[in-house]
Amino acid sequence: MKKILILGAKGNLGGQLIKVFSKKNEVIAWDREEIDITDKELIYKKVSDIKPDIIINAAAYNAVDKCEEDENEFELAKKLNCQAVGYLAEAAISVNSILVHYSSDYVFGGHANKTNSEQIKRIKKQGGFKEDDNPDPVNKYGESKFMGERELISRSGKGLKWYLIRTSKLFGPKGESEVAKPSFFDIMLKLAKEKEVLDVVDEEMSCFTYTPDLAKATRKLIESDMGYGIYHIVNEGPCAWYQAAKELFGIAGINITVNPVSGDKFPRPAKRPSYSVLLNTKFEQLRSWQEALREYLKIKNL
Repeated sequence: MKKILILGAKGNLGGQLIKVFSKKNEVIAWDREEIDITDKELIYKKVSDIKPDIIINAAAYNAVDKCEEDENEFELAKKLNCQAVGYLAEAAISVNSILVHYSSDYVFGGHANKTNSEQIKRIKKQGGFKEDDNPDPVNKYGESKFMGERELISRSGKGLKWYLIRTSKLFGPKGESEVAKPSFFDIMLKLAKEKEVLDVVDEEMSCFTYTPDLAKATRKLIESDMGYGIYHIVNEGPCAWYQAAKELFGIAGINITVNPVSGDKFPRPAKRPSYSVLLNTKFEQLRSWQEALREYLKIKNL
């Protein structure tokens, strides 16, 4: 039995992590009510008090557009996605814990926007971004996540035992937190009750990830004693938003017209990567996102 600390416990992923890790482990689940991860001294004290074997950080700032247009929000993003990761890493070293941290496909994306497209051609040919490809974020949120990655990586060889899991487009049961965001699929289902025609962006090629699958994979990664480092964990099969919406309504048997549109139709403060497919070369492949979506819709009785 291991003692496992889960941070961001009331979030969409945090709730699934609790379910998966509670079997034969002692789980300590903290959310914002229990700890402020931007408070360095508080982190050190509370982690030192409980001395967990594993710390899983599912807490993060993810308001992509707010972060882009408001400097105060960007500062908050850096505190949560970067500085806090450094504090957790130092705390983990002090009590000899394993630290698991999640990052995003949004650390990539700048490659496709540059005039020299040879690199993105190579990446598309290989099927996506590998774990050791160089990040190049296209927005401030992605920049904050990349900064957090560097906090972990900089402590390699300094006593930190770490797993960095990059993932993307999470969906699944909603967490208990009042700030837990609905997934793309939940938003589409809600809109389908209100409209007969939907315009959906036919861009931003990436991979969907089902939170119960990600939680199970996280446990398997740790328990299989695979080497520390960076892992890409997503459900199989990249797609754009339009394709995902069509699949959703097809599985759910919802009769609605879906039109593919350019991202220009929905202007947003932050640029999105046009291509940020994560290629998993190190961990066992997860099932397709379509199969995972079918399971999720059964849970929702659709």
